Formats: sequence, structure tokens, C-alpha cells
Amino acid sequence: LPADMMSAPPAGDDKAFEAWLGNIKGKHKQVFDSMTNDNGRPLAWVRVFLLTNKAVGAADSDVTAVLILRHESIALAMESRLWAKYKFGDVFKVTDPATKASSVRNVWSNPKPGELPFPDMHIEGLQKRGALMGVCDMALTFYSMNVAKSMNMDAAEVKKDWVSGILPGIQIVPSGVMAVNRTQEKGCTYCYAG
Repeated sequence: LPADMMSAPPAGDDKAFEAWLGNIKGKHKQVFDSMTNDNGRPLAWVRVFLLTNKAVGAADSDVTAVLILRHESIALAMESRLWAKYKFGDVFKVTDPATKASSVRNVWSNPKPGELPFPDMHIEGLQKRGALMGVCDMALTFYSMNVAKSMNMDAAEVKKDWVSGILPGIQIVPSGVMAVNRTQEKGCTYCYAG
């Protein structure tokens, strides 16, 4: 990244990041480190963790799943409006399972019934079950800059638009690698999630 972008403060508020980390609770805590969207598989791993803990009798209050979206998985954190406007299907190599074309929508946010392998394998469903999700500010900066360049747009304006389109409940974290570290400091075990 250019020096001026490296020295810019992250889009995420530091107090909000610390408060978000404070939501990590319970005996069974795992961070899922996602660098690719991998057709939504990082969401499947979070689902399986929550489901199997419940199946063996762990109380919801004793389980926390944290999904860190970085690199190419950041697209999972953004609303469909951005997918259409910036051609995220092409940028992040995502095919819409319904149309078999480059996706112009976030398939994993408010999906249609029967669209996903599991009905609750989507952002909102996992959040309702207590999953925490964070998206990397460094990746937002880097990818928005590259997309802005390819579309002959202003990088700062594109990033501002992307930040405005982060799905509700997803925390912008200073960097994905920092968030992976801080969640482990809070007692999470690590799972690579694509």
C-alpha cells in the first residue's frame, strides 16, 4: 500500500473494536480465519462449530464463534448494492449459484429459501446464533484502491462507499491479522477457514 494509505487511521473505531472483542465469552471460543470466500465455506465452518457444540450440550452462553474476513473474503461482509456496483463477482471470482454467472449480489446475506446448502448458513442466521464477525480494514483499503483504479474512480470515495455498505453487526477491524491475534489473546483457539 502507498505510504499515505498505510498511515491513515483505520475505518474502524478503536473503542468499537475493543468493545467487540469484549463480546468473546464462554469456555468454547474459536476464531475462524478466512482469506477467501470459498463459496461461503467459512460460514459453514462457523455453523458446524455452533451446531456441534449445541449437540453435545454446551450452552449458547458458553460458546463464541468469531469469523475474521480478510483478503478476498471481505466481499462476504458487504451488501448486495456494492456487489452490483463494483462487480464483486468478477473482482472476487464468485459465481452466483442461481444464475451461474458472476455474482452481482451477496448470496450469503438474506438468501432465498433453498439457495444455500444449509438454511442457516448465512450472515444474519449466524449472527442471531451469537457469531461475531470482523472485516479487515487493510483489505478494504487495498481492494477498494485497486477497484477504484480499474474503474477510474477516486480511491478514497470508493473506500468510503464500501465502508458504508458493511452489513449490520460486522465490525471493521484494523487488520485481519491483528484481529486473529487479539481474539486468541481473549482465549479463542484458531481455525483456518479458507
